[in-house]
Amino acid sequence: MNVVIVDYGTGNLRSVFKSLEVAGKSFNHLRISVSGDPNIVAKADKIILPGQGSYKQCMDSILLIDGLCEELNRFVKIKKKPLLGICVGMQLFSKEGYEEKKTNGFGWVEGIVEKIKLKDRNLKLPHMGWNNLNIIKKHQIFQGIEQNSHFYFVHSYKFSTKNKDKILGTTNYGDDIISCIGDENIFGTQFHPEKSQENGIKLLSNFLKFF
Repeated sequence: MNVVIVDYGTGNLRSVFKSLEVAGKSFNHLRISVSGDPNIVAKADKIILPGQGSYKQCMDSILLIDGLCEELNRFVKIKKKPLLGICVGMQLFSKEGYEEKKTNGFGWVEGIVEKIKLKDRNLKLPHMGWNNLNIIKKHQIFQGIEQNSHFYFVHSYKFSTKNKDKILGTTNYGDDIISCIGDENIFGTQFHPEKSQENGIKLLSNFLKFF
């Protein structure tokens, strides 16, 4: 199995790579590579799309690499192979984001990304640290992960969608925030599995088993 972590100049690539190595230690013939080359991405069996920074910065960086956006769209929509988006990588699944300025995303899941509005003055942005995952839809990605397990978050913007059937999990930070999305062959986590210790490793391992 050939897994590519997409390198477009942003994201915690080393931590994702190391965590994926641990998650995949029981898999035979697992090859993990880090690349932004569309030709290498095209040969992947599974893709991980990390993201760190702003929505606009991440999308602009992808568009700067000739052919990468087109190959990611082809991978998801035509080849229908598994892709996992992490943090801003998940947010880019949306139609558009409003960080810095309105920016078009991939549009794989109908929705927008907007700033978290806090009503509780005791809470601060970014939403940073450990928080509970409320699993609201059974899925293979959660195999072996208990309800209200802790995962690590760092973000100030949230994914909003009216397509409730795409929401796999939420996390409360003043209000319920979408923390996990799934739609056929794509999955997204607002939290960072690579920073979430045992639970994060389990989730990455489940992604490797999918399909």
